[in-house]
Amino acid sequence: MTSVVGNAAAQAAFVSAMASGSLHHAWLLTGPQGVGKASFARMAAIRMLAEGAGATGLPPGLDVPEGNATRALVEAGSHPDYRVLARLPKDPEKPDQDIARSITIAQVRTLQPLFATTPSMSSRRVVVIDAIDDLERGGANALLKNLEEPPQGTIFLLVSHAPGRLLPTIRSRCRLLRFEALGDGEVATAIRAVQPEADEAEIAALVRASDGAPGRALRYAGLDVAGIDEAIARIAGEGDRDNSQRLRLAKSLGGKAAQARYEAFLDRAPAYVAQAARSRSGPALRSALDAHAAARELAGAAIGLSLDAQATVFEMGGILASLKA
Repeated sequence: MTSVVGNAAAQAAFVSAMASGSLHHAWLLTGPQGVGKASFARMAAIRMLAEGAGATGLPPGLDVPEGNATRALVEAGSHPDYRVLARLPKDPEKPDQDIARSITIAQVRTLQPLFATTPSMSSRRVVVIDAIDDLERGGANALLKNLEEPPQGTIFLLVSHAPGRLLPTIRSRCRLLRFEALGDGEVATAIRAVQPEADEAEIAALVRASDGAPGRALRYAGLDVAGIDEAIARIAGEGDRDNSQRLRLAKSLGGKAAQARYEAFLDRAPAYVAQAARSRSGPALRSALDAHAAARELAGAAIGLSLDAQATVFEMGGILASLKA
């Protein structure tokens, strides 16, 4: 299990709370998506359960060594005192496709039999919800009852990318643990830990694409994001008056085999336009802001409406080319 890179202050605050003997029963882990909140929740859960089971000789912080029985059970998905609620696949036979839009009230209700008993293997039980932003309204109300009257020994770790969307009554029951975007060096370290075979050029490209979030960068691993960024910058910088660059890019990203790179392009193009807008002023800024709005709208519609990939790439290229004007 790899340690969470960065956000040392947040990690230290939680470790200090554990050591104090008065650990709050509910924690709201907030911050940008992809900065390690869910990984932290998993590590913290293993550590709390291991300590609750009386493990000795644990190192400082949150690490639990390999070979520890608690860690082995959690990693195997069979620890009776550890539960994770997340959005489920609509088709159990296709776990990587077509994920449900929300965490349902039925999933929250599966916790109730658990709460009717005491923890099985230690003095603690940990429930992780990743992300609580995805919890439907009925589920949020059901969970609120547990946060108001927490079952004995139960710690809730609630991952949130957008805490402003949560019920104020849920936020008020939680202690806030804030995670920030990582620096470039920290992002590179996190990428190397997961992608040790990546060369420095790929790591540099992934760091640029990360916006401070290693999880975001790793979504692009193996997709030649450097090549995508280069094509975007060339079209925006040169204007592509004869449409040749757009046509070439559309052809390379339009096939089924290029779906992942196509989706990366739909992420990267609006981000490039947004970056370009930051260096402009006056009419040029207004033009760039209009281009950014158009790029975001097209990227959102492309997946949601299953637009033709080649046509979408060509149209997005036109938006990029408008930055040259």
